[in-house]
Amino acid sequence: MRLTVLNSFSRFELNVVTCPKMSAAGPVWPRLQVLRALWALLAVLLAPWRLWAIEDIQKCSWQVALNKFQTIGKNLGRDRFFYQEPLGTVDSLFSQPVDSRFDLNKEYLIFPYFLKINYSCEGESSEALVRKGYLTGLKPMVLVTFQSPVNFHHWKIEQLQIQMEGVPFRSKAEPCNAEVCVMSWYTPMPIKNGSVVMYVDISSNGLGPFIPNQRFQVNINGFLQRTRDDTLQFTVGNELYELIPRYFVNAPSRPLWYTEEQAPVLILGGIPEKKLILLTDTSFKDFFLVELSIDSCWVSSFHCSQASFTATIYDAIATESTLFIRQNQLVYYFTGTYITLHEGNHSSGSWVRVLANECIKKLCPVHFHSNGSEYIMALTTGKHEGYVHFGTITDGRVSFELLPRRWSVCEGIQDIQLPVASAEVVICSITWATFIADNYSLLLLVEIEDSKKYFQVVSYDLVSDYLAILYTIPEFIPDARGLEFLTILGTESYTNHPMVPTGMSYNPYNNLLFIWGNFLLSSYNTENYIYLAGFPKEQSIKYLVNSFHGDVAIVTETEEIWYLVEGSYQVHKLFPSKGWEVYISLQVMHQSSLHAPNETMVTLFYEDSKLYQLVYLMKYKKSQLVKRLVPVEQLLIYEKLNNDYLLERQGGHLTLSFTNFCPFTVMRLRDLPNPQIYTRQELYRAPPPHVLDPSGLHNEDSLAVYQGLLYYLLWLHSQYDEPYADSVRDSTWRWWKNKKQDQDYYFYLASNGRGTGNMHIDMASYEKIYDLKAKYELPKRIFLDKGTSYSFSIFLTARGHSYQAEPGREGTTYQLRSQVDLGVVLADPNCIKVVVKEKVFVNYNSLLFWVTLSDKRFCFDQGISGHHLMKTSILVKVVGSTGHCFQDTHQGPRMQGNLMVPVLIGCPPGKRLAFDTTYTLEYNRLKNKQYFDCVHVDPEIPCFFFRDIFYPFFLIQDLVTGDSSSFQGSYVLKVVGGGPTLDTIREYSEEEIYRFNSPLDKWLCLENSPCHDTVPQSFFAPEFFFKVLVSNRGVDKSTYCDYQLIFLLHIHGLPLSAKRALFILRVSVTVSVSVVILYISCCLLLPLTVKACNILRWKINNIITSESYYTHTSPSKVFSSPSGTKSGSNLSVSSHGISMVAKEKAAASEEALKKLT
Repeated sequence: MRLTVLNSFSRFELNVVTCPKMSAAGPVWPRLQVLRALWALLAVLLAPWRLWAIEDIQKCSWQVALNKFQTIGKNLGRDRFFYQEPLGTVDSLFSQPVDSRFDLNKEYLIFPYFLKINYSCEGESSEALVRKGYLTGLKPMVLVTFQSPVNFHHWKIEQLQIQMEGVPFRSKAEPCNAEVCVMSWYTPMPIKNGSVVMYVDISSNGLGPFIPNQRFQVNINGFLQRTRDDTLQFTVGNELYELIPRYFVNAPSRPLWYTEEQAPVLILGGIPEKKLILLTDTSFKDFFLVELSIDSCWVSSFHCSQASFTATIYDAIATESTLFIRQNQLVYYFTGTYITLHEGNHSSGSWVRVLANECIKKLCPVHFHSNGSEYIMALTTGKHEGYVHFGTITDGRVSFELLPRRWSVCEGIQDIQLPVASAEVVICSITWATFIADNYSLLLLVEIEDSKKYFQVVSYDLVSDYLAILYTIPEFIPDARGLEFLTILGTESYTNHPMVPTGMSYNPYNNLLFIWGNFLLSSYNTENYIYLAGFPKEQSIKYLVNSFHGDVAIVTETEEIWYLVEGSYQVHKLFPSKGWEVYISLQVMHQSSLHAPNETMVTLFYEDSKLYQLVYLMKYKKSQLVKRLVPVEQLLIYEKLNNDYLLERQGGHLTLSFTNFCPFTVMRLRDLPNPQIYTRQELYRAPPPHVLDPSGLHNEDSLAVYQGLLYYLLWLHSQYDEPYADSVRDSTWRWWKNKKQDQDYYFYLASNGRGTGNMHIDMASYEKIYDLKAKYELPKRIFLDKGTSYSFSIFLTARGHSYQAEPGREGTTYQLRSQVDLGVVLADPNCIKVVVKEKVFVNYNSLLFWVTLSDKRFCFDQGISGHHLMKTSILVKVVGSTGHCFQDTHQGPRMQGNLMVPVLIGCPPGKRLAFDTTYTLEYNRLKNKQYFDCVHVDPEIPCFFFRDIFYPFFLIQDLVTGDSSSFQGSYVLKVVGGGPTLDTIREYSEEEIYRFNSPLDKWLCLENSPCHDTVPQSFFAPEFFFKVLVSNRGVDKSTYCDYQLIFLLHIHGLPLSAKRALFILRVSVTVSVSVVILYISCCLLLPLTVKACNILRWKINNIITSESYYTHTSPSKVFSSPSGTKSGSNLSVSSHGISMVAKEKAAASEEALKKLT
């Protein structure tokens, strides 16, 4: 047997040498036996030779488990994500290093969970692998993506990511004397307010073994509660721990319904005769079987007849915080506990029955949220047949509205089709309902039966309450006559098989509507339909799964799986098929644990644009429920090998050749712009602290410090909404700005082992990343503002020589044209446009296409950043490549030739308007030739002098890319509040705002203005704080963004009012005159007052002296009475002496008085 593979041609040839004839029974190598014998070998030959080496690489995968802070290193399995608030502070750890760079006045909290990261390879122990990886330099890089919340009225819409690193930590579960024993990597699991869905991407740093990147969902489970013994249990019911085979064996599969990218917990019903659901918060990486705590009552009445009762949960829908189920005709909902989402406990506490007086026959999901809410629809039967209960979920609060409001759909259709005079009762029923958020309308699939049975597509506008019939589905299936598709015009022929539609599916990105049943119709405008003839009319579609990125999977009533690429018309059968048989045979050869001879599919769903199955495997020892990937590309390749072959006899042997219908051999994307400006992803880098231990292993303190750093980083990010523009547009700048100059000093201490605290933090490594580079693939989605564009190029190498000469425009020259064509499909050509330029490289047999997608500037009104975005898309496809072109990668083949990119038109998230204080102050100083600052300077709020002309300037700051540019558009400036001090600022009423802001001279602080007659708070001139609103709503045509900025304008030097000035003048004059009069009076009366005081004092002294003299002389007079004359002479002398002394004192007093005067 000889094999020949020709890589440079479009055909693979297999030459088989036959043996001589043996008998008339037939050749030794019949055609069918040749194919079966060489099937596996042909599958291997399809891969290029350069990828064979990949098969030799050991297959490894990451393993992630959630652990509480108290259980790190104990190997106790995984914890459930229940706690949503920080545990406490770790300020004591931050205050230990004396050379700390931290602001010790701040509070550093820790999150309740860590991520434990390991990896495993086939046939090796995980513990040994982790040690080997650590010693060879392997380090897991962890990227956490926070999903934006539904209610953008409550939370800011942003696309936030944090890049972290796993740190090695020694296990404490088992004693070990070695330096490195059992170990794992740990990284904090941060929590962000408003986000309950988190994606964790694990990648390698490029050292150690090759481990492919993996994504994990780590979501908050708000349907748990803590018991008295500190264990967790479900609030929706009781957990069961045994998967009994009868729950799944031979049970039909059911759809998995939830709000796309918003539901943290998914539920799946359909378990026969049991009120059980499968519940998961990791997208079925693991799951729980829960018996619901509902009453399970059976209500049957004249208007709501129920033939039999069953406990089966038929419909189950998950939203961001609320779960919905339908059992029989009853509908229940349960709102979980999500404190980070609602800033409070909005939990319902138990299952709540709604629409109690209604008979609900079906719940219809709404896959996308809009206007800050989620939606659900309930179809009724009985007394309200022909109505839809339209449910709205906002912050966990559920409300229903009966639609249409005036009359039922049946009455509306009857009123449209029949004249009022000849109207008759029409029996009709709503089979399916789809909500289109862009125009706020319902698409209804209505079954009508009068003289015959037929179906119609009806539109109902929720705003105008208008009902319209869009399309009447043909009664019978068209006869396609061997074509892949058929445009239904009404002139085609039909078969005898009736069309029985059972549901609808709508993709809001490309406006593609599918109507499915025992057929498949597609439409881009809900009026013109295309019949896809590749789906057999003998089958009936049970449900349809849409990836909303260009892929559709179909499940029939017989559990067949079909596949369709949106924009194409060929439907591929995946299971059962020849390709599936080959794939299963190869899996059995590899002894795969994800397959078994007997298995039952539970559901089929898309995750990150990949198709997955939830399958119940019935094995000999133990049955299990597993989630596995459906290899769509691999199955299509195997199917092509079964169909696209040719067996020819050349000479004495048979030649088996395969034709490759792919029009190109190489397809590459080039000239991709930096993604952040279009994806709006804000990215922070937060590496762990460097431990100074020689082993490099971390401990609990360093992990706690890492937690505190992440918490404070998120806190800084949330607080970065000041109305004044910073000189550095990075929230981390405020963290280290006071000690940035000491960075080299701290690094010197740590590198020489002199740092304290046994750890070192590189302050420069905590930063916001603005310059991410493209990874040679188109982004998951792009945002376009008014008039902006997105450009890239596609390089194609044609298969074979496919050029032909065509006459030029003038007819005298010829130009080369390739057979490889590039097509572009726009979902909304009235809103976006595309320009494609082609360049031919003849020497390389290649082509280069430049594709530029632009907004047309008039399809969207102004909106707040991230709010009310219009969904559309662009599909770039190489003609003839669908289902034929594949690229081999280390993760398996990948389909090529179809590039579908969702586009969101409007004001992108992460843009804001800021007051440019720096340039405003400079320009005002230049124009006014002066600048007088306030007496008491506030660095956060600039101050302006009242008599100077105010020239404000504003900046448009892009928080994602870090760009900042002057706002050149038009805007309206209004004063919406104010006060003389920061504590007395008040909001003005609508009437006051209108009155104060028209005319503008009110802000000259004249009469009737708020700043008129401001009372000075100190000796200095009056001040006033204006609360100013700046908005470009309705006046700016340069952007879709509705910028609204409110900032404080500090004005000093306000003039006084005339009355208050006159009053102050009167008081001042009165006080001044009084002071002058008092001064003059004091000057005139002072001498007389002094003289009078001296006389009075002299008299008082005389009186005191006289009294003292008589007190001392009275005893001598009594004792000298016997001596007669002698005594008298002595008395006279004494009197004369006293009088002389008194005269001398009087003369001295007069002399002193004269000196004073």
